[in-house]
Amino acid sequence: MQEFVYFSDKELDFPLNESILVTSELSTASTSEFIVSNSKNVHGEIIADEIDFYITNSQDSMANKIKNVEKLYEINAIRFDMAQDIEYTQEVSNEVLLVSTKEQKEDFLKAMVPDEFSLLRVSTEVVKSVSGHIGNLTVVVNDGVKNATLNVSQIVWYDQTEMATKQSGSFDPNESSLDDVLATLRLNISNYEYKKFTVYDSNICQYHERREEICSKCVEVCPTVAIVKIDELKHLEFSQIDCHGCGGCISVCPSGALDYAPQNRESTYHIADYYKGHTPLIIPQKMNIKNLSIELKENVLPLAIEGEKFLHEGTFLTLLQESGSQVIFYSDFLAKGVKDSILILNQVYQKKYSMDAIIVAMDEEELVNALEQVSFIENSRFKMNELSTRKREVFSNRLKYIVGDDDLGEVQTGEHIHYAKVNVNEANCTLCLACVGACNVDALVANVDDNSLRINPSICTACGYCEVSCPEADCLTIEKDVIKLNSSWFTEEVLATDTLFACVECGKEFATTKAVEKIASMMAPIFNHDPIKERTLYCCETCKPKIMMKSYMENKDLYKTPGEVQ
Repeated sequence: MQEFVYFSDKELDFPLNESILVTSELSTASTSEFIVSNSKNVHGEIIADEIDFYITNSQDSMANKIKNVEKLYEINAIRFDMAQDIEYTQEVSNEVLLVSTKEQKEDFLKAMVPDEFSLLRVSTEVVKSVSGHIGNLTVVVNDGVKNATLNVSQIVWYDQTEMATKQSGSFDPNESSLDDVLATLRLNISNYEYKKFTVYDSNICQYHERREEICSKCVEVCPTVAIVKIDELKHLEFSQIDCHGCGGCISVCPSGALDYAPQNRESTYHIADYYKGHTPLIIPQKMNIKNLSIELKENVLPLAIEGEKFLHEGTFLTLLQESGSQVIFYSDFLAKGVKDSILILNQVYQKKYSMDAIIVAMDEEELVNALEQVSFIENSRFKMNELSTRKREVFSNRLKYIVGDDDLGEVQTGEHIHYAKVNVNEANCTLCLACVGACNVDALVANVDDNSLRINPSICTACGYCEVSCPEADCLTIEKDVIKLNSSWFTEEVLATDTLFACVECGKEFATTKAVEKIASMMAPIFNHDPIKERTLYCCETCKPKIMMKSYMENKDLYKTPGEVQ
């Protein structure tokens, strides 16, 4: 497979790199398969509209244009090579449910080809529930007498209610047009393909198999039923066929358990390397830049992305530091996680560099203004190896570079992205380490060298599971929604420490002194001040049964019932 093709019926006024096939003949291009194409007229695994957008609008010199067009192809090749968005096919029959008035039904029948659909019609008020997905939808209706279950492949619903927007396969002619909906129905029947948008690691998920619900941010922000909670098991269930691919769940996932399959964190890291010396102009696919005519000043290089909501504080900071420039985000909507990420980073950059990190442009006028004011940020460029590094650790390491030896105060985090500082009342902590076992991102750790409990606040997700798990009263609390911009935030802080208690029989160290003393104080009254039983409280697991058995053998007559005593 040849990798790159550039197709245009207009001649370019500068040459392209020899790795790119330049052609104006469809017959020439159609004989090969390509990874990246600039035009839908020539098949490519990725259609990169940003290439023509850059060529048409950039003010770069000819020499730089040649280099940068090649970069745009290579960026898309990386995205393709590293994508995990497996494609699937769903069988879709011609069974269609029409939810409409009688008049709307007549309009639908006139527009469709006779008998092309196996059609059922009901009115909106009789629909009680919709479940399943395109190709396998179940609709429960009630005519006032009893419930009936209808099994269909697709739904056409005029003025559809929220009930119909959760599953894939429901279409509203009033949101587009009847002709568009009919074309979609036909296309789906002949070939309905979908792909995987999310990658999930349950090991660091902050909902998965926890005793209490601490986090379900992904479910809260999902506009469909692509992610649902199985409360009895504390498991998440994913339906890729119902996923819109927006990526909103990725940006709010605190631990990085969710990643975006079309462009994961590792892919973004490699892509960011191409933006050294360039200003990244992030453009989601939905913004449709094909006909956007706007002057791109020198060194501005577009970064086209598929979903508009998957970028988070870690990926944004990667682009910022690898480029050494402010970033422009061109989108007419800010998702919850994206908005909070931008809020956090802009606070940080204002404190350090006295300028925003990310300039948001929500329309063409704002984009023009953003392009005029955007600039490189002196001493902000920082390169680091992110491979095999978790989401929070990436952000922590990059933020640590910004802070350096300064004390920049603190920034507040938002409603959907949380950072925190765990505090411990050392007097009440027995170092049972229940909190360490509860933390699945390694923010809380036990240090065996000095028998201490430690916290790295920079990677804490503020989930609160350590607080729930702590058995001691007035011991562990969480200072939420804060990032402290000083060097201590990025180093392990000792929260509590203790000496190890030595077994009074063999001298083996087996627990912390506070833990032994606490258990002894609780159990001594129950043991009715029996000196042998009390002594076992200060023994290791090996000596405990030994002294109990020794006591029994030496005083076994005391353990007999009155009738057994001779």
